[in-house]
Amino acid sequence: MTPAERLAALRAKLAEAGVSGFLVPRADEHLGEYVPASAERLAWLTGFSGSAGLAIVLADRAAVFTDGRYTLQVTQQTDPTLWERRHLTEEPPADWLREHAAGSRIGFDPWLHAEPALARFEAAGVTLVPLEANPLDAVWATARPAPPASPLRVHGAEFAGRDAAAKRGEVAAALREANEAAVVLADPSSVAWLLNIRGQDVPYTPLPLSFAVVDADGAVDLFLDPDRADAAVRMHLGNAVRLRPRAELPAALDALTGRVRVDAEATPAWIARRLRAAGATVSPGEDPCRLPRACKNPVEREGARRAHRRDAAAMARFLAWFAAEAPKGGLSEIAAAERLVGFRAADPLFRGESFPAISGAGEHGAIVHYRATEESNRGIAANECYLIDSGAQYPDGTTDITRTLWTGPGAPPALLRARVTRVLRGHIALATLRFPEGVSGPHLDGIARRPLWDAGEDYDHGTGHGVGSYLSVHEGPVAFSRAARQVPLREGMILSDEPGFYAAGEYGIRQENLLLVKRAEVPGARKMFLEFETLTLAPFDRRLIDPALLTPTEHAWIDAYHARVLAEVAPQVEGPIADWLRAACAPL
Repeated sequence: MTPAERLAALRAKLAEAGVSGFLVPRADEHLGEYVPASAERLAWLTGFSGSAGLAIVLADRAAVFTDGRYTLQVTQQTDPTLWERRHLTEEPPADWLREHAAGSRIGFDPWLHAEPALARFEAAGVTLVPLEANPLDAVWATARPAPPASPLRVHGAEFAGRDAAAKRGEVAAALREANEAAVVLADPSSVAWLLNIRGQDVPYTPLPLSFAVVDADGAVDLFLDPDRADAAVRMHLGNAVRLRPRAELPAALDALTGRVRVDAEATPAWIARRLRAAGATVSPGEDPCRLPRACKNPVEREGARRAHRRDAAAMARFLAWFAAEAPKGGLSEIAAAERLVGFRAADPLFRGESFPAISGAGEHGAIVHYRATEESNRGIAANECYLIDSGAQYPDGTTDITRTLWTGPGAPPALLRARVTRVLRGHIALATLRFPEGVSGPHLDGIARRPLWDAGEDYDHGTGHGVGSYLSVHEGPVAFSRAARQVPLREGMILSDEPGFYAAGEYGIRQENLLLVKRAEVPGARKMFLEFETLTLAPFDRRLIDPALLTPTEHAWIDAYHARVLAEVAPQVEGPIADWLRAACAPL
């Protein structure tokens, strides 16, 4: 089917269902960022393959909404004769509905939306109609991939740092303290963290797609195909964890009584509605695994350090290779990204990329979440800007790093160097910050932007996101973003520090390291202070740094950081790479 035929077929199904429109989120039943191929409904219908977005289909018009990371990508991937392109925050979907569909009946799949998101649509003056069967699935039926069913794996204590029974006990204690009988977990990251298990159901994140019900006594019902658990996994889970087929979830919800915790933002509306219909009281509250998962324990922290040191060796090999080959021309975006994967794959603990690498040369670097395809893949020319944002999954840690590189052999333009230096100054300002306990991510976002703001420049994405421990590279509840929740930073959290600048049609700049929150020793302080430990170890491209724009403190930080990179990474790499690293890490 062509894109136009798919849209027409969906509209026919909507007419049969008696609704005037339909909401198509980029989500599966777990509302996560990465979804299996069988849940890529938005991409199949519209052509847009980004990790966040929403489509609204009406009888006579349709729109795709994306955030600032994807404004360029959505125009490249969708047909303007079929789809209006709208900014998710500047032109909210609810406002669009109010303008074009007020008074209409709009269908939705209650498995694919959280209740707070639905409330925003209801405020737009439309009547939301839950549909028992997703009409898009009926259109897609013949070509739709099968759902994933990867085997479960035990995530050992040498990596997890804490026994699953202890975690279950803490969650159960929190439920009893709140006078709640149970909690329903819809986030597979929480299930994986709680039970110390992993899977391979979605790309880039080692998740087993599953639901769980945790009782106030610590017992767990885990809903996924029991055949996915071998004897070793069953022994690991123990008698307190009951494996049940996914089809038994509705009956299990019907059997719950009393107050049942549901994290409204992270749970499909279908679950809360089912609980209420069965007579349980839905108790709104945060997923009790979310904050403990974000605060890495000492074993996970040390694992992150080990993973980043090994990842740094792969990055050094890649950067040395790129520095030698890029000036010659002949490289492509895909070839460069594949070469980096190859360097990482030499590590026996490498389990895959943590997200699809953003390998953007020239103007493609300005597409914040660009992904090179066979159609878009272009050569990396001499004397241009190249952005590589990539990461890896290891059982002891998850990495995410961005470097902006000059391909050479000529000197980069002065304006480019000035912009790169401003971005790096913002990165340093955040990385070196000390702050009192109680400060949250939104408080710190502007600190990384100030050098750009001083020049009348900015970037249209958050400054940083939380990172999991052999889980999702994008992990809540914390983030450096004006739009983030006011969740105080705590010791053990890992976040990215990635300010940027994007000149549409020319190039993109981003400099990213991961930071570990730790206690700061401040003589005379009257309260607890926190600071950051930089985990990522890779040189910044010295050719793109203008020392004249740096303060003495910033200059000293870069030299000290590069000295640390050299000391920790050079012993891991072969002679020629170590020689290149010494030059790349020389004082400015």
